[in-house]
Amino acid sequence: MEHRRLVLAVDGGNSKTDVALVTEDGEVLATGRAGAFAPQSDGVAAALDVVEEAVRQALARMPSDGAPGRDRSIAPGRFDHVAAYLAGADLPVEEEALALEFARRGFGPDISVRNDTFAVLRAGASGPWGVAVVCGAGINAVGVSPTGEVTRFPALGHLSGDWGGGQGIAEEALWHAARAEDGRGPATALTELCTRHFAVRTVEELILEIHFGRLEESRLHELTPGVFATAAAGDPIARSLVERQAEEITVLAEVCLRRLDLLETPTEVVLGGGILQARDPLLTALLDASFAARAPRAKILVADVPPIVGAALNGLEHLGATDLAKTRLRARYERA
Repeated sequence: MEHRRLVLAVDGGNSKTDVALVTEDGEVLATGRAGAFAPQSDGVAAALDVVEEAVRQALARMPSDGAPGRDRSIAPGRFDHVAAYLAGADLPVEEEALALEFARRGFGPDISVRNDTFAVLRAGASGPWGVAVVCGAGINAVGVSPTGEVTRFPALGHLSGDWGGGQGIAEEALWHAARAEDGRGPATALTELCTRHFAVRTVEELILEIHFGRLEESRLHELTPGVFATAAAGDPIARSLVERQAEEITVLAEVCLRRLDLLETPTEVVLGGGILQARDPLLTALLDASFAARAPRAKILVADVPPIVGAALNGLEHLGATDLAKTRLRARYERA
């Protein structure tokens, strides 16, 4: 049987790591999923351990009918191309360090590592160029011009000027709730949201639970859906947070378009990440109005397939795969 080249597609996210083993003609042979990909907190080696776990799961599900055998271990040359799109790969030096670790572990001779925003862009756009804004646990954006020019952001949180994402919105909600409770700020229903969700008597009690390590600060993101519900119910403080998030999403896209000289060119802007894919009615309406005013030529798309599809599509394009192969791959996830 003729050898079909094999792509290892990796989507390393803040909450989970997905992999897909994809043939050059677009067949998904197997998939795997492991925990969060967090090189910045856990280190590069530990982050790659998570990828290896997901790959082991996928290999265990590999067919044995002529495709690479299910019992083969990861070895040099195992994959013809590795297309890894990773959270935490925010700077070129971080991408390089991660690529070196993939190579050291023998995933294959041909490895591409980029930030996960590039996978969201390719998953949602009709082609390899456009703008993507990702708003999930955090927030980031990337733009690629028709000629391949790239614009991006450091995406290091508040330090680099970022605002929002699920964690950021929740932290702001707690800030407002604390000030409402002690009298420094206006009353808000966010106070009740915080105490009810975490089953505490006061916001101060919640803050001290976090301060003394009895409650992980990362759990604050659980408040985010409640913030949107509180905003929809008419709370002005909660609404102000949703309005600010819409503004941040729009300005990220606008800056990408301006840097690439695409503001006057019809351009796809892909919106991805949990907050945007939830299609909250208030946030959606605010975004429609904001884009109409600031980037009216933009064509807004909400990604309807997971980022692993974008990673795999980029991998297939790297191998020079046919349009039929790419259509076959996308159809596999659109049916799921």
